[in-house]
Amino acid sequence: MRNRYLDLLRAVAIVRVVLYHSTGWAALTVALPAMSVMFALAGSLMAASIDRSGPLAVERRLRRLLPSFWAMTVIAVPAMLLTGLAWDWKVLYWAFPLQDPPANGWGSMALAATWYLRDFLWFVLLSPLALPVFRRFPKTTVVIPYAALTVIVLGNLTVHPIVRDTALYGGAWLLGFAHHDGMLRRWNRRALVAAAGSLAAAGAAWIVTHPGPRGYDLNDIPLGNALWSAAFVLIALGFAPVATAARSGRLLTILNARALTIYLWHVPIIVAVTKLGEAHGLPTRGWDGISWRLVVIVSLVTVAVLLVGWVEDVAADRPPRLVPGRRPRNAPVSPALPPVARPAGVEVGRVSAAVEVGGVRR
Repeated sequence: MRNRYLDLLRAVAIVRVVLYHSTGWAALTVALPAMSVMFALAGSLMAASIDRSGPLAVERRLRRLLPSFWAMTVIAVPAMLLTGLAWDWKVLYWAFPLQDPPANGWGSMALAATWYLRDFLWFVLLSPLALPVFRRFPKTTVVIPYAALTVIVLGNLTVHPIVRDTALYGGAWLLGFAHHDGMLRRWNRRALVAAAGSLAAAGAAWIVTHPGPRGYDLNDIPLGNALWSAAFVLIALGFAPVATAARSGRLLTILNARALTIYLWHVPIIVAVTKLGEAHGLPTRGWDGISWRLVVIVSLVTVAVLLVGWVEDVAADRPPRLVPGRRPRNAPVSPALPPVARPAGVEVGRVSAAVEVGGVRR
């Protein structure tokens, strides 16, 4: 059963990501640590998939994730090879991004956001091993990524980006496990708020005393980002309502059904719009530059969703649709069933109650 609240969180997070990349406003990273929220939601869904399907959940998640990435790859990789990218076996990472795939000058900017797919892939692969450990030692398991990040930051250690990001976002993924298992909901509300408040205070103190090159942009302050994000996720998921069957609004349905397409294509579009604007002498900064660019960016992202968003439908075994959430015009209507004769002496209500079953797969 879908949880409309979680759908709303995901939709707001993806909109925030696009807005931040379009404007560069550091305050947005503090107001809504969107990447940690997205990893936490994905962790919750991954735990649910493992409970339903066991190890097959990995294959199903990869099947949902990779086709949209490949749709972008078949355009981006030939374009980079034609504009100076040297052929190397590492180009194969564009098929399965266990590491950052190689890119040339413009590609390294336009495709920079693919790190999220890399980290997501690793979290999915590790989840069948991590979930049983988490359920055996939940508190210790959640603390480990934050402790590792603290050691990396305080020790000024240079580590592989995958290790750094696992420490940075792994805690959020594990809090997603805790949400799925109902641990956050069962936690005493005062204790939950106290824990979130302590994490937020520690994160804020670190952020204020360790600003990055862009001020208080959390993307430049890993430890502050992790602590502040943990506080946000605890409150956002700890007070999340249980799943409901309420219908989502049309825009909410579209944003959730096309979240991956929006994420993958918005950065190349932002880079292209900004470069074209600069080439034609148009303002790209300040309110004037932000205003016209946002209009163009949203328009082009909408076009990308219409052109390639259907890949997400195919990956999810749904009928491909140009716009999600709209019933096909010629959708067949189920004919009314003939009335069933009721045997004498049998109460319909009791029969219905006996055969009714529940359970709707998410």
